[in-house]
Amino acid sequence: MPTSVFTASPRASLLRASLLRASLRRASLRRASLRLASRLRTKLATLALAAPLTVVIAAPLTAFITSPLAAQQPAPPTQYPSSWNAALAERADVKSAMAMLDKNFPLQLDEWIKLTEMPSKSGQEQARGTYIKAVFEKEKLRTSVDSIGNVIGVRKGSGGGPTIVIMAHMDVVFANTVFKKVRRSGDTLFAPGVGDNTASVANMLATIRTMNATGFKHKGDIIFIATVQEEVGLKGAAYWLDHNPRPDLLIAPDGAFGAVSYGALGIYWTKYVFTSPGGHTLASRGRPTPVRALAEAIDRLYQLQFSALPDGAVMNIGQIHGGDIFNSIPQELYFTIDLRSPDPVLLDSLDRLITKTTQEVADKHKIGLKVEVDQKNQAGGTAKQLEPARAHPLVQTAVDINRFLGISVGMPGAQEAVPTGATDANPGVVRKIPSIAIGGSRASGGHQLTEYALAPTALPSTKLLYLLTATFADGINVVSGARAVP
Repeated sequence: MPTSVFTASPRASLLRASLLRASLRRASLRRASLRLASRLRTKLATLALAAPLTVVIAAPLTAFITSPLAAQQPAPPTQYPSSWNAALAERADVKSAMAMLDKNFPLQLDEWIKLTEMPSKSGQEQARGTYIKAVFEKEKLRTSVDSIGNVIGVRKGSGGGPTIVIMAHMDVVFANTVFKKVRRSGDTLFAPGVGDNTASVANMLATIRTMNATGFKHKGDIIFIATVQEEVGLKGAAYWLDHNPRPDLLIAPDGAFGAVSYGALGIYWTKYVFTSPGGHTLASRGRPTPVRALAEAIDRLYQLQFSALPDGAVMNIGQIHGGDIFNSIPQELYFTIDLRSPDPVLLDSLDRLITKTTQEVADKHKIGLKVEVDQKNQAGGTAKQLEPARAHPLVQTAVDINRFLGISVGMPGAQEAVPTGATDANPGVVRKIPSIAIGGSRASGGHQLTEYALAPTALPSTKLLYLLTATFADGINVVSGARAVP
């Protein structure tokens, strides 16, 4: 190829000169940086030879020790007393009882299914009550039925021991017309009410039979109660406690599988009824109507600000009803409030605020207001307020037996002992009776038609009930070495 001859223009020459000067400046800066780095290395070497520990180690360590992060050391685990002694499980009668529960579990499962299929809506528990009463009588318990419908069976002790009450509620939320035929799929039982709380009723009956069959001896009385109307306000449990001598311990098989509940969630149910003379649609313009009052009241209530659970509260408006026809101002309209909190002070203050707010709205709209209290189940207290209850051996003993039996809460990090609850143990907690709720089976979908339970989990739950009762049957004693709980 022929060679081309290129002659640079004046502008190109200026550009090359500018680039050369920039390159020289960069080279000069690099040399200066290298000289500075060399001087710093020399200085650091001199300092290190003079005082290596003071400069390199001591100063950073001092700063670490005095930092806020270092001050926040993990708190030592809380020590809670327990009465559980694994040696109890080696006692001949207890070993025999555990073996019998294993052997008879298929029969217990059959009874569980039979009970589930019986009608037992809250306030209409007669079918189950009649069946349970017959079992109590056959097992030679001192049997009675109180005026509210609780079925009570007393297993008398020899004397000198604590009175232990075991409450398993026999009612369910479902109407007696709801189809409750149990469907089995492998180890899973599907039916409304199968978990809450029919599993625990069957566990209680299996415990009674096993105690009798193995000749279980105890000092204190053990009172088994199939309670009514738990689902509509713990009414059966509260009634029994109000009309009988105070027990020493109360156990309610009706909690989450693997957890021990020692608290009481306060539950207030209130109906707010707006009233007016009514009137035809054609004459309704400008006249007071409960519809506007109800709408404004609900809007204002949902704007209330308060802390959330577990130590705060939750509020739900579950029902709105009223009016009979299209073409009339309704004469009556109402909504219901379900208010819950473990804090008795917060619960009462919110209850008063809700009523005050609703009354203000009714007055503003010149509408009448009736306040109808359905139930007021008192709160047991926040976790801090319940520390004395947590420290009773009943709680940690149940936790320890759960561990012994390999019963876990399920979710990593979940609490084994929970300072809240909404079971028949609540009235006991409020009355300062050592009270807990324990699991009856691992179940899900409570209060839903799709409810189900894992059948094998009822067996360790029954053993828990038996061992817990056996531990305290002769007295409330703390074994040496309190349990450390993180």
